[in-house]
Amino acid sequence: MDFPTAESDILALTKRMLDGYLWHGGDFPHVTRVRLVIKRDSFTVARKNLRQAQANLRIQAKAAEKKLSELVKLMRNCLQKSEVDVAGNPEKLKQIGWGPRANPQPAQAPGQPADLQITAQENQTVKLQWERPADDQRVRNYIIERRQPNGDGIGDWPMIQISYSTQATMRNQPLGIQLEYRVRAANTAGTGPFSNTVSVLL
Repeated sequence: MDFPTAESDILALTKRMLDGYLWHGGDFPHVTRVRLVIKRDSFTVARKNLRQAQANLRIQAKAAEKKLSELVKLMRNCLQKSEVDVAGNPEKLKQIGWGPRANPQPAQAPGQPADLQITAQENQTVKLQWERPADDQRVRNYIIERRQPNGDGIGDWPMIQISYSTQATMRNQPLGIQLEYRVRAANTAGTGPFSNTVSVLL
């Protein structure tokens, strides 16, 4: 008969041989059964170690994939911010091993952000949330402006923060005075119209 090649078949034959040598050792005087047992047990331990190593490797592989995903996310975020920083001279991106986007530039500035709301206010912190513009223009970032209106309801609107999502948290805001906020979207084609205005007194 042919010698088996599959691991399960080899182990099955090993068991039959060990059982046979145990009960009929006198018929096979030239075989030392204990050597066969030692080799079988040695393989069993090695197989167990291999399976454990493979399990650990799978765990390590998943951990590495997660770390790579986190790295890619951070890299994309850094590059997005860097593109905003040098929007007027995108060739400077080559200084960090990057370059201008190959995609076509937006045909026009984005539309108006919608439904600006204050979602939380506490001490000197104000949290804002809004909806993306309804048009199809790509948004690079959002510009958040704040003013302290005077008695006539007017005042300057300085930029206080840039957000890369449709929400933002402003900390260290002045206390005891009326504050107004508005948001507008921007891309490489320009900036769009302002959102509605919201106000708060901290």
